[in-house]
Amino acid sequence: MGNWVSWILIIGGLVCVTIELALGAATGLDLALVGASLTIGGVIGLILRSPIAGLLAGGGLSLVYLAVFRSWLKAKLTVKNQPSNADAVIGKTGVVTKKIASRSAGMVKLGDEIWRAELLATDDGVREPGATVRVEAVEGVTLKVR
Repeated sequence: MGNWVSWILIIGGLVCVTIELALGAATGLDLALVGASLTIGGVIGLILRSPIAGLLAGGGLSLVYLAVFRSWLKAKLTVKNQPSNADAVIGKTGVVTKKIASRSAGMVKLGDEIWRAELLATDDGVREPGATVRVEAVEGVTLKVR
C-alpha cells in the first residue's frame, strides 16, 4: 500500500463534505463530519507515511463522532416547536369580563391578559360576565370563543 490510500481518504472525505454542503445540510451535518474525519485520517496517514495509521485515524474519528457526539449535536440542532402567544391560547378557557353576544364583541380574561372576544359564527347565544368560555381560534387580536 502506498500514499494512494491516504489520498483516497482525503478525496473521499472532501467529496462527503461537498455533498453535504450541496444538499444544504440535509443529513444534519453527519456526512460533513464523517467526511472531515476521513480527511483528517488521510492527512495523518500522509504525515506519518502510514496508510494503516490513516485508515485507523479516519475510522476511529468517524466512530467516535457517531458513537459519542452525534446525539449531542442532534439535540443542539433540533428546533423545538413552541407556539406563539396567539397560538398558545387555543383550547384554553377564560372568563367573560364584558358581555359577548352573537353580533357584539366582548372581553375575556385569559390568565393575566384581557382579550377582545367574539362568539363563533355558529353560536347564537350570549355569554354574560363571569361565564366560562373556551378559545376555539384567534383572528388578529380577537379570540373566537364557544
